[in-house]
This record gives sequence, structure tokens and C-alpha cells, in this order.
Amino acid sequence: MTVFTDTLRHLDATSSRRGLHDFVAPGREALPTTRLFGLPLVNASRAQAVSRIMALATQPARAVVNFVNAHCVNVARTDARYRGHLRQSDLLLPDGSGMRLASRLAGVSLGDNLNGTDLFPMLCERAARQGLSIYLLGGRPGTARRAAEEMQRRFPGLIVAGTQHGYFAADDTPRIIEGINAARPALLFVGFGVPLQEAWIAEHRAVLNAPVALGVGGLFDYYAGNVSRAPALLRRLGGEWLWRLAQEPRRLARRYLLGNVTFMTHAIGQGLAARRPTHVAHAAAKRALDIAISGTALLLLSPLLALIVLAIRGEDGGPALFAQRRIGAQGKPFTMLKFRSMVQDAEARRAELLAKSERDGVCFKMKRDPRITRIGAWLRKTSLDELPQLINVLRGDMSIVGPRPALPDEVVTYAGSSWQRLAGKPGITCTWQVSGRADIPFERQVTMDIEYLGRKSVFHDLALMLRTVPAVLTSRGAY
Repeated sequence: MTVFTDTLRHLDATSSRRGLHDFVAPGREALPTTRLFGLPLVNASRAQAVSRIMALATQPARAVVNFVNAHCVNVARTDARYRGHLRQSDLLLPDGSGMRLASRLAGVSLGDNLNGTDLFPMLCERAARQGLSIYLLGGRPGTARRAAEEMQRRFPGLIVAGTQHGYFAADDTPRIIEGINAARPALLFVGFGVPLQEAWIAEHRAVLNAPVALGVGGLFDYYAGNVSRAPALLRRLGGEWLWRLAQEPRRLARRYLLGNVTFMTHAIGQGLAARRPTHVAHAAAKRALDIAISGTALLLLSPLLALIVLAIRGEDGGPALFAQRRIGAQGKPFTMLKFRSMVQDAEARRAELLAKSERDGVCFKMKRDPRITRIGAWLRKTSLDELPQLINVLRGDMSIVGPRPALPDEVVTYAGSSWQRLAGKPGITCTWQVSGRADIPFERQVTMDIEYLGRKSVFHDLALMLRTVPAVLTSRGAY
């Protein structure tokens, strides 16, 4: 797809730069910004952002609005031209959970997640009320038109000045610009993808008769019905990228799997460079790592998870998941998930077996617990019964690495230093889990957990994750 042209290269470079600066100041001064990754990102609510964009749409000055997500940050690091286009924007809107995590690492606030997919219908609704027109440029043939029709269906009275797909040759650019200018839209949405759309807007902004031009990526696909959005719950958890990856794994694997790691490495480095207190930076980095690993693992292991569910239900017809109340950080209770490895009335039978516990201390363990099912024994041996806790990690109840979550009736027996185990978020794996698991006495487990909580290091967490693999394979202390 070619969207650039040489038609306007007669414009003097100096005057072009001057023209860009003429419309930079108004948007930046109107809303507070937070500097992150060297960019002035808007720190405001969605309602405030929409109001400012609509205010710009009624002014004679020309304004540019662009969005910045994790992928944009990765591209900007290696593409100086694109980075310059972002910095020349009137409004830079932080898009996605990755930007929020990065802001926490740096100890700054970004307000709402100002992604284009959520803002687009809000802008269309306001445009319909104010009698302002929109123009959609980009996407495959027919996509922009269908997205516009969907917005008109939702918001009767919305004026669509025109639509144009993005698959046009450079020679067609003057004609398309002429059509946009003849339509005189208040809002021009350009969806060529990063960094093409930002370059196209910057190159032609001086001759485009639209008060506001917005670079919106693949936004039209959602409202044209080409791509479905993630469920609301997954979006709130910051896992929309997992949904997109599942839909187009071949096209997006590099961007999300490799790109997310690259972005988080950069974000962690930026957070550390901000000289924030070590414990705060560690907490933010640890949460970022938890989300990246748990989200990716749930996606990649989904076929295995489905097979385990079928196996458990096939054995006795009972539920596949077991939900149990556990005690988390600072003594806060939460519901922990596991694959059910015992008979359905296991909790009722626990009291009669307490005297047969084979572990010293408050934790109950039996090597040959009669309540364990055939499938359950295999799940415990391989530690696969713990996999649903990845959901707990994604929700923020647990971490990948941390003290194992205790039962309430165990916690009430804690004495002395044992309470210090509750100072941090519980984890799926921990120091004693990779050092012998149930074979380690409870008192030693407490000591190891406290030592871990006092050693705040993402690299130490990564080392424990790597040690978990051979610990699981050898099944030492697993029963």
C-alpha cells in the first residue's frame, strides 16, 4: 500500500516546519501532560480529552492528535522521523495498559486509558450533537464506509463528509486531498497504521482543510465488523492484546510476544532511571512481569487447560475448578483457583484426617491422601493443578513468585515471625517450592519466605521461575 506522494514537495521545508509549530501549542496548553518516554502524554479523563478535541474541531487553527501505545514506543525508539512526528502533535493520548504500567514504574500519572477505539464513538456522538462532520480515511476497501455507517446507525444525525480506503497509489494523493478539502470535515480520522499515518498527516497537514486530523491505526476494522473487541472484563484486566493475538497470531505474534518484552524492558529501565524508591520501582516492575507472563501463558496453554478440564469432569462428573478462600498480602482474603484434584466432598472430610498430617507445623499434608482422585494425583505430581492461579495473577490477587497463599485456619495459628509471610503478595512459586516443596519443614518455609520478601529483585524472580521448571519435572516434594 502506498500512501505518500511527491506532489507537495515544492512547499518550503522551513515554512512547513513553521506551520507545524503554529498548531502545536493550543492542544498542549489546554490539557495537563505527563512526560513519559520523552513524550508529553495527556493526563486527563476520557471526557476531558473528547471535550478538548471537539473544541479544537471548532477552531480555525489546524491540530493533530495521535495515540501512543507500547508498539508506538518501540517504533519511536528506532525511527527518529516517527518520533519527531509524535513530538509535533498537539495532543498525544496514552493508549493501553502498557502505558499505564510504564507510568507506574516511573511514578507518574496518566489519567484514563485514552485509546482510539473507546474515544471514536464518543467523538462521533459529540459531532452528531454539535452538527460537525467527520471523514474516514484508511483501511481496506469498504471498511471505512462500513465503520461510518455503523456510527450513523448509533448516532442518527451524524454527518459523514466522506470515506476513502487506504489502498491508493501515491499518484492519487492530490485527488484524495482535493476530495477531503471539498468535503471540509471537522474531524479527519486517518487509519494507515503506525508510522505511515503520522508521516502522511505531517506531510500534508498544511494543505488539509480539516481542523483536526487524528491518526487512529486499525480503528475502522472494529466498527466495520472485521475484528471483534475483547470482552469488557479482559479489557479491564489489561489483556486486550491477548484477544488480538488470538485472532491474528501470525501477523501479531512478533508485535505482542517480542514487542511486549522489549517495551517492558525499556519501561523498567526508564523507571529505574527516574530514581524512584527501590521498593516502589520493584513493585511496578514485578506487576508488569506478572501480567506479561500470566497473560501469555494462559493464551499459549489454553489447549492444555481445556484437556485438563475434560479429564477432571470425565472422571467423576464434578466441576473442574476448585475455589478456595486464602489469605493474601497484608492479611487480605481472596479466592484462589486450582484444578480440582480431590473428591467433591474433600473439605468436609479434611477434619477427620488432620491427625494424620505428615508435615510438622500448621500446614496439613499427606503423601497418600485418600481424597485425591486418579487425575488429581497426576495433576499434583506435575503441578498442573496450579495453572488456574495464572488467572489470580492476572487479576492481581497473586504474583508469579511469592510466598504460597495460606489457608485462614493456618494463619490464625501463626506466631512470632510467621506473620511476616503476609507482608507481600502470595505467589504460584517461591524459594521453598523450588528447593523441595513439602519436604521442607514449615519453620524453614517461613524463614525462606521472609528472606525472599526482603530481597526485592526482578532478576531474582526470573531466576526462581527458571528453577521452577526442573523442580516440577523432578516432582521432588510434590504430594
